[in-house]
Amino acid sequence: MRCIPGLLGLSLAVLAGCQAAAPLTVLCFNIRFDNPADGPDAWSERRGQVFDFLHERDPDLCGLQEVLIRQRDELVTALPTHDVVGVGRDDAAVQGEFVPIFFRRTRFDLLDHGHFWLSPTPDVPGSRGWDAAITRMATWVRLRDRAAGGRELFVLNTHFDHRGPESRLEAARLLRQWVEARAGAPVILLGDFNTASDSAPYATLVGGRDTAAGATLLHDPFVVLGSPFAQLGTFHAFDGQPRGGRIDWILHTVHFEATTATIDQRSVDGRYPSDHFPVVVTLQWRP
Repeated sequence: MRCIPGLLGLSLAVLAGCQAAAPLTVLCFNIRFDNPADGPDAWSERRGQVFDFLHERDPDLCGLQEVLIRQRDELVTALPTHDVVGVGRDDAAVQGEFVPIFFRRTRFDLLDHGHFWLSPTPDVPGSRGWDAAITRMATWVRLRDRAAGGRELFVLNTHFDHRGPESRLEAARLLRQWVEARAGAPVILLGDFNTASDSAPYATLVGGRDTAAGATLLHDPFVVLGSPFAQLGTFHAFDGQPRGGRIDWILHTVHFEATTATIDQRSVDGRYPSDHFPVVVTLQWRP
């Protein structure tokens, strides 16, 4: 049989694309801002626990919340295997909390990135939305996954307001529009949403369908897998006792299949690395 080089190259590319990609370990963690008034739970007393946890979990993708510039710099030093994208919410530079995204340098190529604010003027740095008590924002990256044959994905990390119910709902609508505007591209959404999974913001993001992908817009691994952690609260105020429901989420488009979903409740001598439990999900690319 005569071999046609062009067709052979195409066939090999197709076969490579169909091979199973390495699993993605994805982590979402509100690390609590550096507040000296936290006393024995201040950042200076627990940062080692945070670093140890991140080293042990060794996520491919990591979205953090409430990160101040000093914490960001220390995390960069503690995670030399990862690159980071993020800016301060007050000035799009160094002031205020970050919602940074860390990604494994040996696995991903950074293709693009950006930020927007959870307000009616999302392109205006520092803008506050609706009834929000403080400025809120989102950070995103577009990555090429070399461990998945070069497939591309978007990762979006955010932190919703803790007081304004209108702002949380409008922010969810804004994020939904952002995901829909990616025209069916793979997306992983991480964040502290300050509302539980029985709320209108959650339904806005998880409910409905993505017409471009022909499937439900975003999936919740805890629900899909029937995880026993699905109803566990993730905020615990440093004492390990959950308040309310699961407010820290990892959601994803149909391009991924979740294989594990856990909430890490570890402590050391009764001390916790943050006032939130970290959320960890393992995702597999669908062929």
